Amino acid sequence: MGLDTAPYDGNIRKHIIVRHGSVEAAPGTRTPEEEKTQMLKKLKGIGLLLITNFLIMITLGVVYVVLANFVLPAFGIDIRGSVDGTILLYAGILGFGGAFISLAFSKQFARAMLDCYQLTEPRTRAEEVVFQTVRELAQRLHVRMPEVWVYDAPDPNAFATGPTKNNAMVAVSTGLLENLKEEEIRSVLAHEMGHVWNGDMFTTTVLAGLMNTFVYFISMWVERFFRERDQAVLGIIAYYVLQIVLGILAMIVINWHSRRREFEADRFSGKAYGPAPMISALQSIQRYVEAAQMEYATHDALATMKISGNTGGLLSLFATHPPIEERIEALRRMA
Repeated sequence: MGLDTAPYDGNIRKHIIVRHGSVEAAPGTRTPEEEKTQMLKKLKGIGLLLITNFLIMITLGVVYVVLANFVLPAFGIDIRGSVDGTILLYAGILGFGGAFISLAFSKQFARAMLDCYQLTEPRTRAEEVVFQTVRELAQRLHVRMPEVWVYDAPDPNAFATGPTKNNAMVAVSTGLLENLKEEEIRSVLAHEMGHVWNGDMFTTTVLAGLMNTFVYFISMWVERFFRERDQAVLGIIAYYVLQIVLGILAMIVINWHSRRREFEADRFSGKAYGPAPMISALQSIQRYVEAAQMEYATHDALATMKISGNTGGLLSLFATHPPIEERIEALRRMA
């Protein structure tokens, strides 16, 4: 089914991707060998992420041992006889340590999961618009220009990540460049730069660390409660059940925060280039999502995006983005 997009002459590129001087087929027209290569790269990225998290857990365990047995006692703080204090310290190290290490390497993780290339010397009009817009916004905000990347994906999307305002990365999908007009792309980039300027990656990390700490602490405390009563097996079961249940509840809080920051990023874009281009961009994305959901309803290819706001009831609590209609209405109130 075709996409209900604006006329072609308003778009800055269609179905050709220029990468480091070469021309390759757009998504959906790759050969089976190319598709296999893409899948292997994604699997490699997932494997790298799993191995990294495993190593992080080992490292944090060593940090806990050093702190509890050497560093804190040297300052007169001895929690080795306090079970609750020991559990809280361990939970805090796991919760905040894992979150901040993930933030520190967020750019590397993102690049490992995507088929992408960095823009340093734009070669096409599309690349020029993206690169110059990010540079202009960075200059206006007096921050170091983020790394600019383009990744291969058919859906119109973009994201920003990185540990600080001056060490960030902004990436756009090829689908965004293919389906949105130039002024719409600028507004989307302003939205992502709003995330950078507002420090959303850092605040989300702090919130995730806090939630993780509570999940670990409660789970470990309950496990210890049963273990001390010679019910170790029941304690282990309770530990993992609580990890799952409390983890789900924590995601509700984190995703609520995510939805709030999307409104703030939209407002930033509206102030940078006016609300009209951002409204138009959201409407274009909405048309694509609706068309794609109709075409791929059997395997729900966009279920994880949660950008169209079509989910209802309890599922809306887990959406990372508010419904597009609400975002458009908020932008219209700016006009």
